[in-house]
Amino acid sequence: MNVNQLINMVMRLFVRKAVNGGINAGMKRMAGGAKGAGAGQGNPGAAQQGQQAVRKARQAARVARRMGKM
Repeated sequence: MNVNQLINMVMRLFVRKAVNGGINAGMKRMAGGAKGAGAGQGNPGAAQQGQQAVRKARQAARVARRMGKM
């Protein structure tokens, strides 16, 4: 394994972690799990609706993956 392959492998690892962290943070924020300046403001039912939407989206993604395997 040469140096170029090692560098690419390490860079992919860091980029993957950064992208996954960003996606997870965005999903939590959209689901109403955000903590901070504006977390307590707004409609309290919206957070629950957001969480339900995330659950439905994840379930749809699971079903799509299952259908792709067939």
